[in-house]
Amino acid sequence: MDARAIIATLRRGEQPSAGDLSWFAAGLANGEVSDAQAGAFAMAVCLQGLDQPGRRALTLAMRDSGDVLTWDLPGPVLDKHSTGGVGDSVSLLLAPALAECGAYVPMISGRGLGHTGGTLDKLEAIPGLSTQVSENRLRRITADVGCAIVGATGRIAPADKRLYAIRDVTGTVESLDLITASILSKKLAVSLQALVLDVKIGSGAFMKTPEEARALARSLVDTANAAGCRTTALITDMNQPIASSLGNALEVIEVMKALTCGCDTPLSEITAALGGEVLMDGGLVAKAEQGEALIRAALLDGRAATRFGRMVAAQGGPKDFAENWARYLPVAPVIHEVKAPKSGYVAAMNGEALGLVVVQLGGGRLVETDAVDPAVGLSDLVRLGQHVEKGEILARVHAARETAALEAEVAVLHALTLTAKVPEVPPLIHERIS
Repeated sequence: MDARAIIATLRRGEQPSAGDLSWFAAGLANGEVSDAQAGAFAMAVCLQGLDQPGRRALTLAMRDSGDVLTWDLPGPVLDKHSTGGVGDSVSLLLAPALAECGAYVPMISGRGLGHTGGTLDKLEAIPGLSTQVSENRLRRITADVGCAIVGATGRIAPADKRLYAIRDVTGTVESLDLITASILSKKLAVSLQALVLDVKIGSGAFMKTPEEARALARSLVDTANAAGCRTTALITDMNQPIASSLGNALEVIEVMKALTCGCDTPLSEITAALGGEVLMDGGLVAKAEQGEALIRAALLDGRAATRFGRMVAAQGGPKDFAENWARYLPVAPVIHEVKAPKSGYVAAMNGEALGLVVVQLGGGRLVETDAVDPAVGLSDLVRLGQHVEKGEILARVHAARETAALEAEVAVLHALTLTAKVPEVPPLIHERIS
């Protein structure tokens, strides 16, 4: 086998064999495939596509390019993946709640890039906490605490790490086949018994239309199930942020309020729905509704908060974080109110624009090497359908400098639409794909 022949097969519109794809993934990992060949492969897949067996074969080949973990635990190994949005801190709630329900959750997460926030960046707003741990430490934390949220080691799906970097500079990120293989190769390398997918749709998501979201959800669900991991997807709304805050420390504050105040919020509602699905697929409950009830109970009575605190401590954070979280999280030096220029109903939000406001404030990355300011962002953001009077607060900007706060105010006002007519507010959950 050689890279040129495999690329030529794809260019002709023919399907490479599972052996071809396995060889190519190994070549990505060991350097036998050059950057030019990797780019040509990505472009050929992007233009010609893979069939379902090819998509499964590429996913498994990328999974097998590095370590595949095995577990000996007294409960199922479960996880969740989101396709990315703004104000989305579900992972920080769901991992400890699932652990309280008898699951084990070694959650491999990512960093923010573009307008979307990253779970690892949010956790690292907590002083001392490390998301880069060895495989042995990941095993210990998962077994002792029941959950861990960490970054992938260099030995997990190295073919994906190499190909993703190539896709980023060759304009092939949007390929459904390559997105599917990239997401699932890392999840399947952790040897999950069940996975739930949160596929976002709307202005703050990568998938803007129902057709795009449905196609991605179908591809992910079919491929994961064909690879032996029971998987369900929920298509959830991202026409507005799930929480009222955007930014790393600010979103951790939202999480801690949800874990400790016993409130039922959109954030906890989506967390419970996703948790119910994966608890059912993992065999811990017979119906998703039963799992939902268990997740809600763990969130409302404080057990998930205690479990989250144990996870934070195990990953190097403060031992009393669950009780004294406000003491530890950084605060921006400038907090500026954005006020409504007129009265009306909040009819629309440009979620991508709001996410980019946080990036411009320093709370996200335009390139992977950018430093992140954990304290900046937006809080107290209004909700779709909410009525505001002229002069009422639409959001608060948390910034490092006054000039940055004023620039953010202009961008926030452009991202929000106020109308005299009561708008139709989309549901939190649009569709279930199984």
